[in-house]
Amino acid sequence: MAQSPLAQLLPFILLFVIFYFLIIRPQQKQHKAHKEMLESLKKGDTIVTSGGLIAEVVKPEEDFIKIRLSDSVVAKLDRNYVARKIGD
Repeated sequence: MAQSPLAQLLPFILLFVIFYFLIIRPQQKQHKAHKEMLESLKKGDTIVTSGGLIAEVVKPEEDFIKIRLSDSVVAKLDRNYVARKIGD
């Protein structure tokens, strides 16, 4: 007995829909929120880097951010390595 092509594809379609709502969509929302946070960084914000360093933003630039690690240490950090912002 032959099944219709739609009946054969239905489990795969259902699996994809579940996969989308449980994995893909939340990841897209998280990526969007992180991108908005990076764009909203301004002088004086406190951030945590991917390496776990806590620093203060001195000057946000297009690709990099100048950060202050201590009173005498100012460094450039790639925007991709900002994990989160502390205290909105």
